Amino acid sequence: MENKLPTRKRLRIIEYDYSKEGMYFITICIKDRLELLGRIKDINYIELTQEGTIVKESIKQIEKRYINVEIDEYVIMPNHIHMILAVNNKTKVTISRMIKQYKAYVSKKVGYAIWQKSFYEHIIRNEKEYIKIKNYIQNNIRNGKEDRYF
Repeated sequence: MENKLPTRKRLRIIEYDYSKEGMYFITICIKDRLELLGRIKDINYIELTQEGTIVKESIKQIEKRYINVEIDEYVIMPNHIHMILAVNNKTKVTISRMIKQYKAYVSKKVGYAIWQKSFYEHIIRNEKEYIKIKNYIQNNIRNGKEDRYF
């Protein structure tokens, strides 16, 4: 019998080593895109919910758990988060593993699973791209209606 189910699109570059030094633009979405993390109050401010506060506090734990990793920039939106993850030296774990552990940690603290399956990443290849993405994150609340990276 022929399998008629759609095949899931591969999100990662097959031969790329996601544990090596570099900068990665990460987007993690809430399951069903529910606006669970907060509400945009004005163009520069989002009022976080209890879940949003847990997400924020948990982002800080990434740097503590992985010594070669820094969160360069991040923003929490009502139904997703963006961050620039900087890997300063090759790590023992991949970006996928880090994000999987982060999502599990947050879900455990919240008390239920809040994330959609997987996440989006983009390898930042040069300074021009880095500046564009950093500006995008810094202005994301202001431009929330036009957010195209989730």
